[in-house]
Amino acid sequence: MSRLLVVQNGPDGGPGRFGDWLTSDGPALDVVHAYAGAPLPRRLAHEGVMVLGGGYLPDDDVRAPWLAPTRALVAEAVERGAPVFGICLGGQLLAHVAGGTVRADHGEPEFGSTPLTLRAEAGSDPLFRDLPERVTAVEHHVDAVTALPPGAAWLMESERCPYQAFRVGDRAWGVQFHPEAGADRARSWAPERIRAKGLDPAELSRQAERDETAAEVVWREVARRFAAVVGT
Repeated sequence: MSRLLVVQNGPDGGPGRFGDWLTSDGPALDVVHAYAGAPLPRRLAHEGVMVLGGGYLPDDDVRAPWLAPTRALVAEAVERGAPVFGICLGGQLLAHVAGGTVRADHGEPEFGSTPLTLRAEAGSDPLFRDLPERVTAVEHHVDAVTALPPGAAWLMESERCPYQAFRVGDRAWGVQFHPEAGADRARSWAPERIRAKGLDPAELSRQAERDETAAEVVWREVARRFAAVVGT
């Protein structure tokens, strides 16, 4: 059985439903709670790696010293052609490792269920091909990728944040959104923080619930496809 190394960057940032979908389609997950001091391997002995979200920049080594070994593992995976899937911070970390640019507090923040647009480059992508042209996903970020790595394929965009999904090489993907998060995640956010951004937490929850059914079908399919890549 193939095994996927999963780096968790915060207590509330687990693999969620995306992890459940992956394991139902093949690979076993070895989740490392790096934020809590669990050690990361020095070399990648897994078939692939997934890096989850968190409230840090990819090189925030003072507050999050585990990010340096995480970057090394992702760089090794990219060099080897091992599958990578980065979510939010994980996607930004992939961009950083591969030569892109990430900026703190850039542009307008995105919270809640967010409309995404599939780009033409996704037409031949192993994970994103033939997805609906418009789909939604839960977002929760203020930092953003501002320049893709050289040669990266730009797969999805949103109105406020262009680089929502991209691929480095043949088998490394980064996404700014949270395919592992459903409407329940939006309900869990501190309402005062949401109001401070000028948003209504109750409306964010309602919109996420309205979008849940259609979005879940899409991200379930992406998980199935990534599981297949890990298994090959």
